[in-house]
Amino acid sequence: MPHAAAKDGVRLYFEEAGRGTPILFLHEFAADHSNWEPQIRYFCRGHRCIAYAARGYTPSDVPPSAESYTYEHFYTDALAVLDHLEIEAAHFVGLSMGSYSSLQVALHAPHRLSSMTLAGVGSGSAIENLDAFRAQCRATAEQFETLGSAEVAKVTREAPGRIPFLVKDPRGHAEFYAALARHDATGSANTMRGFQGGRPSIYTMTDAIRKVATPALIICGDEDDACIAPSLFLKQHLPASGLTFFPKSGHVLNLEEPSLFNAAVERFIALAEAGRWGARDPRSVVS
Repeated sequence: MPHAAAKDGVRLYFEEAGRGTPILFLHEFAADHSNWEPQIRYFCRGHRCIAYAARGYTPSDVPPSAESYTYEHFYTDALAVLDHLEIEAAHFVGLSMGSYSSLQVALHAPHRLSSMTLAGVGSGSAIENLDAFRAQCRATAEQFETLGSAEVAKVTREAPGRIPFLVKDPRGHAEFYAALARHDATGSANTMRGFQGGRPSIYTMTDAIRKVATPALIICGDEDDACIAPSLFLKQHLPASGLTFFPKSGHVLNLEEPSLFNAAVERFIALAEAGRWGARDPRSVVS
C-alpha cells in the first residue's frame, strides 16, 4: 500500500489516478478517502488526482493519543502527501474538515495551493456557541470510545445536515453510514477531541484570511445551517473567492450532488488555471 510519512512519522495512505495538473482531495470527519470516488473518476480524465486517508482513518496510521490530532497535524499532513509525491502545488478540494485544513494551508503555505475549493466549511465556528460545540465534541469522542463506531453511526445518521442526503439518495446515505460504522473508533474519538474540538474558530482569523490571495470556491448546501454563515463570512473576507449554494442540499455535497459538484469545481479550476479567478473588482463593491 502506498503511504506518505507525516512530520511525526505517521503513515498516510493515499490513492492516485490520472495525469495532468494535480488535485488533492481532503475528506470530512465522517468520510475517508474513498468518498471522493465520484470526483476521482471524473477529474482523473484530465488531472492527476490524489485522495488520502487522514491520520486516524485506516489504512493510514491511528496514533493512540489525541495530542497527535491537532489541526496543525492535519494541515501539515496534506503538505506531507504533496512532498512525498514531489508535487510543488496542487488544487485543493476539501469538504468540511478537509476545507478547514485547506484554508490552513492557504494561511501558512500559500505557495502550495493552485486553488482551493472549500465545501461545507465552518461548522462549529460561531463564537457564542463555541464552548457548547467543544463540549459536544468531547461527548461524541467518549461515545466512540465507549459505544464504538457502529453505534455512533446509528446515532448520527439523521443529523440535520445529513437529512437532505437521506431524502435524495437513501441507498447512498446507507452506504455512507455503513462505511462510518467501520471507522477505527480510537481514530474517530481522537479526531473529534483533538481536531474538531480543538481547532480555532475561523472568525478569529479575519485579518489573516483577508491576506489570502489563493483563488477560492466556497460551496454550501442551502440546508446545511451550520455552514451558511461561515460560508458568507469567507466570501466577505477571502479576496479571490466565489460562493455558490446548492439548492435543497445539506453537508455531504460531493455525494448528494456529484454532477453539480463536479461541474462547479471543474469550471472553477479551469478559470483559476487561466488566471481568470482573481480578487473582486473594486468597482463592484457598493460603498
